[in-house]
Amino acid sequence: MSIQVSPSPIPNSNVVSLTSTLLDKDTYLTELLNQVTASKTEGWLQELREGAASWVRHSTVPTTREEEWRFTDLSSLRKLQFNVETLHARSLEFDILPEAANSRLVFVNGVFAPELSAVSDLPSGIVVSNLAGLPVDEQEGIQQYLAQAEGAQEVFTALNTAGITDAAVVWVKKNVVVETPIHLVFISGETLTISQPRCLVVAESGSQVRLVEEYTNRRGAESAEEEGVYFTNAVTEVWVGDNAQVSHTRVEREGAEAFHIGKTAIAQSRDSRYTCHAITLGAKLSRHNLEILQTGEQTETTLNGLTIISGKQLADTHSAIALNYPHSTSKQLHKCIVGDRAHAVFNGKVLVPKRAQLTEAAQLNRNLLLSSKARVDTKPQLEITADNVKCAHGATVSQLEDDEIFYLQSRGIDENDARKLLINAFAAEIINQIPVPSLREILLNTVNNLKSLTND
Repeated sequence: MSIQVSPSPIPNSNVVSLTSTLLDKDTYLTELLNQVTASKTEGWLQELREGAASWVRHSTVPTTREEEWRFTDLSSLRKLQFNVETLHARSLEFDILPEAANSRLVFVNGVFAPELSAVSDLPSGIVVSNLAGLPVDEQEGIQQYLAQAEGAQEVFTALNTAGITDAAVVWVKKNVVVETPIHLVFISGETLTISQPRCLVVAESGSQVRLVEEYTNRRGAESAEEEGVYFTNAVTEVWVGDNAQVSHTRVEREGAEAFHIGKTAIAQSRDSRYTCHAITLGAKLSRHNLEILQTGEQTETTLNGLTIISGKQLADTHSAIALNYPHSTSKQLHKCIVGDRAHAVFNGKVLVPKRAQLTEAAQLNRNLLLSSKARVDTKPQLEITADNVKCAHGATVSQLEDDEIFYLQSRGIDENDARKLLINAFAAEIINQIPVPSLREILLNTVNNLKSLTND
C-alpha cells in the first residue's frame, strides 16, 4: 500500500491555465498529428485546426518529470503507433437508456453514426446534432464557443482540435427546460486506432438540461486482447449561461487494454449551476482533466467522482476550480476504490483569489484500498488569498474493516458477500446521485459484478 498526501501550494493565478511549455519537436507527437490531420475541412474550421496543429508541432508528450504528470507515465502509450480507422457501426452494441431512447447521438471512432442515433423525442428550443449536420448559419454561431475554453493550449486538447472533422453539439436556447436526458455515446475499440471525440454543450441563460456522456468499447469480445489496444483522446466544452442549470454525467468504460485521455472544460456565468458526476471504470490507463472557470458571481458547482479500478489499471483525475467572483459555492467529493495492483491518482485544485469574497468551497477525496498492493496518490490543493471565505479540503484512505466483515458474517452473510456489500455502500453514495434511474441501475450492477474487487 502506498499513499501520499501533499496539500502543497499551486502557482498564483486567477484562471485555470495548463499551458505546456514549447519545446523541441516531438517525433511521436508529430506522427500522431499527421494521422489525425489527414482529413481536411473547409473555412473557419480548417483555420481553427491549423492553428492548433501549429501549436502541437512545437509541443511534447508530457513526462513524469512534469508536476502535473508525475504519477502518470505515458511511456507505454509512446511505444504504440496508432492510425485513424472506422468501425462498422452495424456490428456494435451498447446500453440504450430508456429515458433517452429517442434523444441519443452515437459516434464510432469519432465518426457520427446516424443509424445508431435517435433524436426524435426533443422539444423545440434545443439542438442535438453532429456539427457537420447543422445548417451553415447555425455552424457560424458555433465559432464563438468551439475550442474557446480555457486550457485549449494543452497538448492533448490541441491535438484533438487539430483533428476536428465533426463533433456532438447540444445547444439549449434561452429559458428552455429540457426534461429528457441527452445521451452522447462514443464507441471505440478497433486495434491500434486513435479516435478523438469532440463535444460542445451550450446552455443559454435560464435553460436547464441533463447530459449523459459515455465512452465505451465495442462489445462481444471474448478476451481483453480481442477488445483491442486503442487510444481515445476526448474533449468536451460546456458553456453554462446566466441562471442556467446543467447536470452532466460522464461515464468512462473503455476496454481493458485501452488508453483514455479526456478534457472537460466548463465556463459558468452568473447565477448558474453545474453538477458533474464523473465515473471511471475502464481503460488500462486513463486521465481526466476537469476544469471549471467561474465567469460571474453566485455560481454553484458540484463535482462528484467515482473511480473503480483493479488489475494493473491506472486512473488519474485532475480537477481545477477557478472561483474568480464572490458569493460562489463549490462542493467536491471524489471516491476511489482500488483493488489488486491498481493505481489511482487524484489532484484537486481550488483557486480563491482576493476578489472572490464570501466563497464557500469544500473538497474531499476518500479512498478505499482492497489490496496490500493497491496504491493511491492524492493531492488536494487550496490557494486562498481572499479573507472572508469558508473553505476546507481533505483526503482519507482506508481498507475494509475486519470487524465490519465479521459483523456481517455473524448475521449469516459469507465473507465474499460481506465485502461486496461494503464496497457497494461506498460506491453508492456517488452513484445514487446520478439523475437517470436506468444508468444508476447499470452502474450498481457493474460494481456488484466486479469479482476482482473482492479478492486480495
